[in-house]
Amino acid sequence: MGVYEGRGQIGKSMKELMLRWSETRAVWDDAVARQFEEKYLAPLEMDMRSAVIAMDHMATLLSLVRRECE
Repeated sequence: MGVYEGRGQIGKSMKELMLRWSETRAVWDDAVARQFEEKYLAPLEMDMRSAVIAMDHMATLLSLVRRECE
């Protein structure tokens, strides 16, 4: 799997998770749900965004390396 495929998979998975969470929140709306979201989902989303940025950077570097090695 290449960098772009991995990036796409992470994005797709996160989108699916957030969709399912939204459905869950429609029926689970209390302090525990908010705590779960703050403790687990918000940091996960931030980590995912950081990973995507890092993957974009790696893809750029790999392209540069490939061009220089030709």
